[in-house]
Amino acid sequence: MIPTDASPPVPLHFPYHAQSRTWLLTSAASPLGIALTRVLLEHGDSAVLCAAPAEVGGLAKGRSIPSVRDGLGAGRALEFARFVREEVEVEEQWRERWRVVELDGRSWSGGERCCWRLSFGEAWLRDGAVNRIIGQCQAAVAEAVEAFGKIDILFCCASEAVIGTVEELAASQRTLTLVREQFETNFFGPVNMIKAVLPAMREKRSGHVIVLTGISRSFPGHVPIGTSNTDCRLAASHLGTPGLGIYCASGWALEGFCDSLAYEIAPFNIKMTILQPNLEINVLTNKISSAPLLRAYSPSTHPAPLARSLLGGLLDRLNPQTPPSDAPSPTSAASPTSSTSSAPLPRSLHDSEKVEVVYPDLPAEMEGALLAETIHALAAVGGHENPPGRHIVGYEAVASVKEKLKTVSEELEDFVEVSAAVDIEEGGQLEADDL
Repeated sequence: MIPTDASPPVPLHFPYHAQSRTWLLTSAASPLGIALTRVLLEHGDSAVLCAAPAEVGGLAKGRSIPSVRDGLGAGRALEFARFVREEVEVEEQWRERWRVVELDGRSWSGGERCCWRLSFGEAWLRDGAVNRIIGQCQAAVAEAVEAFGKIDILFCCASEAVIGTVEELAASQRTLTLVREQFETNFFGPVNMIKAVLPAMREKRSGHVIVLTGISRSFPGHVPIGTSNTDCRLAASHLGTPGLGIYCASGWALEGFCDSLAYEIAPFNIKMTILQPNLEINVLTNKISSAPLLRAYSPSTHPAPLARSLLGGLLDRLNPQTPPSDAPSPTSAASPTSSTSSAPLPRSLHDSEKVEVVYPDLPAEMEGALLAETIHALAAVGGHENPPGRHIVGYEAVASVKEKLKTVSEELEDFVEVSAAVDIEEGGQLEADDL
C-alpha cells in the first residue's frame, strides 16, 4: 500500500534471535537492501552485500567510494556508496560484520552474444557465458563462507519491472530484449544464486532461502471477462495486472520453482520462504522499463486501465517536480531508441515511441514508510526454526489474500457438480454429495 502521508515510519523492534545470523543479499544497493542491511547490522548479524559491478564500483576491493558517471543507476550507486562511507564504516561495531561482493547473477545482461529464434523472446546462451555467471555466484558464496564460516540466510531481492502489453513487448527486437532482461533479473538471477548456495547449506544441513516476489493485482475499474468485481477490487496472489504481464510471469515462474524446490531441500533442513509484499515494493523502488506504445492500446481508444497510465500518473503526483513532457532528456543523445532517467515516469509516456527506462525517485520519508513492513517481516522470519513457506506482508495484503481464497472457494462450490461429473467409479458416477 502506498503511504498516504510523508510521516516517518514507526520504529520497528527487531525480533529476538539467540544467535547472530549471516545473510547474503543479492541486491544490496537497492533501497530495500540498504534498509535491511542497516537493521541487520544494528542487531548484530553479519551481511554479505552483493551488487552489480556498476553499483559497487571499488567498494568490493578497496572499500573506496566508486567513481560513478552520470547515467542510469548512478544515483543508486552513489546512495550505496554514501551508506557504506557514512554509516557502515563509521560504526565501529559494524566493521567486521560486512563484506561487499560484485555480483550479476543474470545469465544474460543484454551484452552477451546469444542466438535468437523468431518466437517470443526465445534465446539460448553460449556455454561460456552460463559457466561464467555460475562461477561468479559460486565465488560470492565462497567469499561469504570464508569471511563468516556459513550462510544462514540467502535473500534474493533483485527485481525490476517491464511495462507493456503482450503485443507491445513482441513488436521489435528491442522489446524482445526487454522480455529477456525481465526474466534474467527476476527469475534466472535468483535461480542461479540459489543453485550456488545450496551445496554450502547442504554441508551444514542448515539454511534458509528467502525470495522476494509480490502480490500482483488488477486495477480498479477493470473487470476481466469471467471475473467478478470482488476479484479485481481485492485481487491477490496470481491475478494478472494489465500492462505487467511479463513482470507477473517472471514472478510466478520463480514461485513455481521455489515451491518445487522446497520439497527437494527439506530433508537437508534447508527452509524456503516466498515473501510477498504489495506490488509497489518491487515496482516503485527498482528499475522500470516501458515498451513503446501501440496505438491500439492508447488510453483514448483502449478502455482497460494499464500499468503504464496508472504508474505514470502516480509517480507524477508523488514528485510534482517532474520536468515538462517537451523537456529534453539529459541522456537521450546516447541512444535514439531509448531514454534513461532517475526521475519519475513522464506524462508523455502514454505517447512514447521509444523505450523509457527510469529509477523512481521517491521522497525519503515515503520510501521508508513503504519498506517498513517488509523489513520487519524479513527480520521476523529470517532464520526462523519453522518459517512460513509463503509469507504475506501487511494487513491489507493478508485481507486481500483471504478474500481471494474465499472467492475461489465459493466458485469451486458453484461448479462442484461439473467438476465431480468426470470422476467415474466402478459403481457408476461419483455424486457431488459424496465429496
